[in-house]
Amino acid sequence: MNKAFTKETDGDEDDDLPQPAGIPAGSKNYITPAGYARLRAELMHLIDVERPQIVDIVHWAASNGDRSENGDYLYGKKRLREIDRRIRFLTKRLEIAEVVDASLHQGSDQVFFGATVTYIDDLDDTERTVTIMGIDEADNAQQQISWVSPVARAIVKAREGDEVTLQTPAGVRTLEIIAVRYPAPPKP
Repeated sequence: MNKAFTKETDGDEDDDLPQPAGIPAGSKNYITPAGYARLRAELMHLIDVERPQIVDIVHWAASNGDRSENGDYLYGKKRLREIDRRIRFLTKRLEIAEVVDASLHQGSDQVFFGATVTYIDDLDDTERTVTIMGIDEADNAQQQISWVSPVARAIVKAREGDEVTLQTPAGVRTLEIIAVRYPAPPKP
């Protein structure tokens, strides 16, 4: 098929990019120093290692002739678009990132970003421990929740011993804050 009749775009297609999920309009993307370092390392790896490798593969595959049936060329172009899309996403996230050192609150009993909070849920009287993290670094499997999650929004600014209400689709729940901890400051 003639290339004139195929749809191949290399433009900036941000329509399929995940938008900054849950970040309130005009807010920063709060993130821990470790989370920021991980995102930056991924961005640098994509720019310095992966993208140049794929560009070399695409260049080599293009020099082999017919591109319409060349798997290396087609896959390489697709992978290059994926890498470029991820680079744009990471760049935007890092531009709005606000690095917050949670250790500055060490010794405080009030809940802020970066706190590890133990609370009791009145629904089933279970004790849960969560750490409030940035959107791009929270991992539910590790008991880390995003600072924009409903639970985090309910407990932020509460103190040990406080009871806060959490609106859920199943109704209102009460969470009692048992303990608040922060990471130790980094050693100089």
